[in-house]
Amino acid sequence: MQGRVTAVRHMGISVADLEKSLNFYQRLGLTVKSRADESGGFLEEILGLPGVRVTTVKLAAEGGPTLVELLRYDEPRPAAGLTRDIYEWGPSHLALTVADLDGLYDRLTRAGVPFRSAPRLSADGLAKVAFCADPDGTPVELVEPC
Repeated sequence: MQGRVTAVRHMGISVADLEKSLNFYQRLGLTVKSRADESGGFLEEILGLPGVRVTTVKLAAEGGPTLVELLRYDEPRPAAGLTRDIYEWGPSHLALTVADLDGLYDRLTRAGVPFRSAPRLSADGLAKVAFCADPDGTPVELVEPC
């Protein structure tokens, strides 16, 4: 089957206090797999957020491939209000590993699914990535490993 999900990749959660949240998830038994300060063209383009700066910490359970990604946005900063965007506190997006991202992108755009950008190769060249939204507006990251 062309353009399909092959695995659940990670769940991203934007947080107000990264160290406090990190401590909580580590207490649950998750271990840190990576930590990075991210910014720049690739991230700005796939998120549609000029000037974005974020610290990410990826955590995993023992033996599990699915990650929890904590995100602390420095720019833009979350604002109080009733609407949510990808950088606000709480669950921010679901990432799915897919096969044939270009085919999936074409099929979904023809069906009217909104995307933030067309698929783009990541800065490290390890994946092709695009963000779309589910029917409720929840951001969904589609990732095809290279």
